[in-house]
Amino acid sequence: MRISMKAKSKAAATPEPLTMTVDEAAQKLGISRNTAYACARSGQLPVIRLGKRMLVPRVAFEAMVRGEGTSSAKAA
Repeated sequence: MRISMKAKSKAAATPEPLTMTVDEAAQKLGISRNTAYACARSGQLPVIRLGKRMLVPRVAFEAMVRGEGTSSAKAA
């Protein structure tokens, strides 16, 4: 029983990463990897670039999914 409680407390203490990969974002959105990268290149999917890597900030991703900060939301 102690082992499972320790594992549970470690999981609760580990913060969620600030970013996700474009592949992870694609899975969450239910779109293909290629579509996600195309959206990232066109600016439809918020990304930050570190060298050749593209990472999706979780806060920006969640805001995008909620429809916050998009031109279509502002026009409505």
